[in-house]
Amino acid sequence: MTGPAMTGSADAGPIRVLVVDDQELVRAGFCVILDTADGITVVGEASDGAAAVAQAAALNPDVVLMDVRMPGMDGLEATRLINEAAAPAHRAPKVVMLTTFDLDDYVYEALRAGASGFLLKDSPRADLIAAVRAAAAGDALLAPSVTRRLIEAFARRPAYTAPAPSRLAALTGREHDVLLLLARGRSNAEIAAALFVSEATVKTHVGNLLAKLGLRDRVQAVILAYEAGLVIPGEPPPAGC
Repeated sequence: MTGPAMTGSADAGPIRVLVVDDQELVRAGFCVILDTADGITVVGEASDGAAAVAQAAALNPDVVLMDVRMPGMDGLEATRLINEAAAPAHRAPKVVMLTTFDLDDYVYEALRAGASGFLLKDSPRADLIAAVRAAAAGDALLAPSVTRRLIEAFARRPAYTAPAPSRLAALTGREHDVLLLLARGRSNAEIAAALFVSEATVKTHVGNLLAKLGLRDRVQAVILAYEAGLVIPGEPPPAGC
């Protein structure tokens, strides 16, 4: 996964991270890297999915680094339960899936479970830190390879016409354009260039459309766009997008 090395707001305090991996040495390595990074603190560790769910509820982290493959409850089910169990007073933590293999076979299922992105376990230290910061900022980006796998998952499904959710009617025309470009894996800079606006304006539009649609992040926006039939795999974008 690639994403911008964005930090949280200055007055929000350090980014609180829960590290979940069944391999103790791997888990310890992630903890050391994150604890020495500015603005990030590890608040807990878990060695399996069930412990991760319990720790997430008890510690209310901002970000969970979640191993995909673990004995007992795997990372997919743990991610699903963490999102379902989030208390109304707290937003669900952002989950970054950890994997040994490039995206495994779980891309679509993991995103549907509530994951905000993927990170290879052998990624450079800087990428780990950047992924945590990006996820915490709600601006985690899908790498082109992830977007491609997501599109392929939809392309394999039986053709049908899904009615757009009624809440999409709340979007302005420009917010709708931004959503279409998000669904095609475009970065803020690429969206700004396509729509001839500034990146700051794009960030504002993204924040507004996420709020109107009740979505956690850009990943959920991509899924919604495909499931609502706004974007058809293999279909070229409309003029101006």
